[in-house]
Amino acid sequence: MSFSAVTEQQSRSAVLSKAVLNAAEILGISNSRLAKILGVSPATITRLGGGAYRLSEGKKEWEFGVLLVRLFRSLDSIAGGDNELAARWMQSGNRAFAGRKPLELVETAEGLVRVVSYLDASRGIV
Repeated sequence: MSFSAVTEQQSRSAVLSKAVLNAAEILGISNSRLAKILGVSPATITRLGGGAYRLSEGKKEWEFGVLLVRLFRSLDSIAGGDNELAARWMQSGNRAFAGRKPLELVETAEGLVRVVSYLDASRGIV
């Protein structure tokens, strides 16, 4: 791998890592819940927050991170940039999810995909 390819990969990793942390903070996702979403340990989330760790492309943590950022972008679009509204939506029961909170659902791969799909479909209607 060339030096420029390594640098580009590191840059992508830094951007996604920061985006995941920002999305989690805005949506009210705790570090322990973020660890479950990404499939990593709570210690890894602590290192991620401190800059000592970055999400690795090609691993499941990367895929789940991309989905979380996609969830945030869709919800942000629907909420018109109102971060408080987006966080409240995540923490409220939703009829589309049989009364369950999206914040609880996203802890599993199936739930994360379901919430992202729901938001993508809802965003398409707007």
